[in-house]
Amino acid sequence: MLSKKAKYALQACLSLAGETPGQPILIADLAERDHIPKKFLEIILLDLRNAGLLASRKGKGGGYHLAKIPQSITVGQIVRLMDGPLAPVPCVSQTAYQPCSDCHDEQFCGIRMVMKDVRDAIAGIYDNTSLSDVLERQRKARALPKDDFNWVI
Repeated sequence: MLSKKAKYALQACLSLAGETPGQPILIADLAERDHIPKKFLEIILLDLRNAGLLASRKGKGGGYHLAKIPQSITVGQIVRLMDGPLAPVPCVSQTAYQPCSDCHDEQFCGIRMVMKDVRDAIAGIYDNTSLSDVLERQRKARALPKDDFNWVI
């Protein structure tokens, strides 16, 4: 499950991606607009800046802005930064592999096989979805007439 920290980081990055490139936004404005607790947002933005995804300017006219173009920042980068590895079990992680202590034969473990498929599917979507892609999906959804949504299953 996506943590609040990762969700807020994605929200903040999407807001910044929708702004004029290089135009800084104050933390207080971002927190208010996206309904994110300001102190929590400060920590998140600092992590994103330290990872090179955001840049900041101090003083009058200061704030945070994307350090890269929205097309080059993926959902996967942000989620991994905030939440760590995507793998549901450590034996399928590409970045934090650890063998399971209760597994007798990792090569033929059915649970590992399924969890690897889960990790691969999640990583495939996260790593192939940029901030620009998400903004475009939002734009298209907003352009649809409200009557076109069919919530019946």
